[in-house]
Amino acid sequence: MIERAMPGAGLPQRRPRAQLSDEVAARIRDRIVTGRLRKGEHLHLERLAEQIGVSVTPVREALLALRGEGFVELEPRRGFTVLPLNRQDIEDTSRVQATLAGELAARTAELISVAQLAGLEEVQAELEHAGRFGIGDAAELDLRFHHVIYDIADSAKLAWFVQLASRYVPRRQLAAASDFTESTGPEHRAILRALHNRDPEAARQAMHEHLTHSGQVLIRQLDQQGFWEQ
Repeated sequence: MIERAMPGAGLPQRRPRAQLSDEVAARIRDRIVTGRLRKGEHLHLERLAEQIGVSVTPVREALLALRGEGFVELEPRRGFTVLPLNRQDIEDTSRVQATLAGELAARTAELISVAQLAGLEEVQAELEHAGRFGIGDAAELDLRFHHVIYDIADSAKLAWFVQLASRYVPRRQLAAASDFTESTGPEHRAILRALHNRDPEAARQAMHEHLTHSGQVLIRQLDQQGFWEQ
């Protein structure tokens, strides 16, 4: 009798739920990188707390974390204000992300098991289904695809740096771009082929090309929106 693996078998478990302040920071960060909060704008703790539906304490903690990431600054007697993001910031973080993620993909090519590869194929199939029929969360599935690869590489500090760089990317905005949705499938498939072949260099190149192209799509999209002039 042939035993079938359960869906997602062998994949790293999903990360534990983030702290409330981390979730608040992610929501404020998303507003900054999508231009809903503009450079120089004063951030009222009470107003943000009311909008998000939390107390002031996690908002303050979130803003202090975002200050460390360079998204906001704390001015004497004025409080927190939004720091500008420029084109060079996005280009630089895209390069960093592509280089580090390429290294993680190369390490994963040497470590990935048959069960993990099958589980990753399932994630990609769900992503393609979501993109084709609009069913499911394409942005979340895309994130899951990358996190699985980073986790299998068993390089926690390197993965942390990649995910830090990814905070400058408005993922849902990027996932909605037609250039991105059309290219993600073939680019992910190239990564999967390299992993299936246990080819570290091919995996490195495929991941690097994928994230480099994603960065270019994002910059074109922000150019068209006049993001830098906001």
